[in-house]
Amino acid sequence: MPPLKDRKASRGRLADGRANPIDVHVGNRVRIRRTLLGLSQTELGDALGLTFQQVQKYERGANRIGASRLYDLTRILGVQIGYFFDELSESAQAASPSEVAKGNVTAVTDDADGDPMLTRETMELVRAYYRISDPNIRQQVSTLAFALGGRE
Repeated sequence: MPPLKDRKASRGRLADGRANPIDVHVGNRVRIRRTLLGLSQTELGDALGLTFQQVQKYERGANRIGASRLYDLTRILGVQIGYFFDELSESAQAASPSEVAKGNVTAVTDDADGDPMLTRETMELVRAYYRISDPNIRQQVSTLAFALGGRE
């Protein structure tokens, strides 16, 4: 196990200085839920007593979200605590801070790179779709999207 000084300095970051994939994943989940609810970073920051810059850092995984802050986020975003860890990839799970501190993590592939489900465009489209109050029109929009994009 690395000396205490080395473990403390890393704070769960990878050897190359990148944020821990678990922190990045949790931040992405915050961003997704915030966007789906139509909240700006400023609005979420106000609800948390933070600046929008701090929310940005959380969402990028640059800053880790502590347990009490995560609890606040569950209440504000209307989710259970497990929501933040849903769909956590195996590579991210293997890069837990304890494994990083032990030196067991040499490289991590970012499974979220290029995932269209994580883009702002997708989140805004989903939000707009669910604002359509008439179920028949919503079904027509869905049918149109499948016809234009091709069903998989």
